[in-house]
Amino acid sequence: MENTSLEIVKLLKSKGHSAYWAGGCVRDMLLGTQPKDYDIVTSAKPDEIEKLLEHTIPIGKEFGVILAVKNGHHFEIATFRSDSGYSDGRRPDAITFTHAEDDAKRRDFTINGLFFDPIEKKLHDFVDGKRDIADKIIKFIGDPHERILEDHLRIIRAIRFKSTLDFQYHPDTYKAIKHHSHLSAKVSGERLRDELNKMIAGDNPIRAFSDMEDTG
Repeated sequence: MENTSLEIVKLLKSKGHSAYWAGGCVRDMLLGTQPKDYDIVTSAKPDEIEKLLEHTIPIGKEFGVILAVKNGHHFEIATFRSDSGYSDGRRPDAITFTHAEDDAKRRDFTINGLFFDPIEKKLHDFVDGKRDIADKIIKFIGDPHERILEDHLRIIRAIRFKSTLDFQYHPDTYKAIKHHSHLSAKVSGERLRDELNKMIAGDNPIRAFSDMEDTG
């Protein structure tokens, strides 16, 4: 999977686009663990991605996300974007295609806001995520209250990452989760179930459920 994702990055860059590995795979690499998947971010627009790759699925094209299928593996490829408005507490009302830094700063936690160029072997860290990984801290990017109001599932995701990675909350993260804990009840059953299954599959599910009780 890693080699195939590298091929996709090379292809995008050969056509003049910026392209990086993003999010969880970069976090896992810095933690010394093997990534389970490789998400890619790029300056290429969705239509350009579809033209460059033979097998694609427009799973979230309206949000700039294309699923590519190559060598039996699936890769989410997202165009750099910024979001505005989250009236449903889940999805942005509108997006604007933009630059790498803006894209990083729209994400949930600093540990998930890192980009890595596998060709140049260069880390792009606009959110101090590397430091928080080293310090084992779960910290929202920007205003924690805004991040939770944008997507209520981030409350549950914070709890999951804390337990599965054996990290601690940044004080502001903890306060925001406690303050908005009631919003987790608005998360759809399907999305909640997926997160709970990941908690159960982690190394410390008891701690995760204890944290859920503690935060309300």
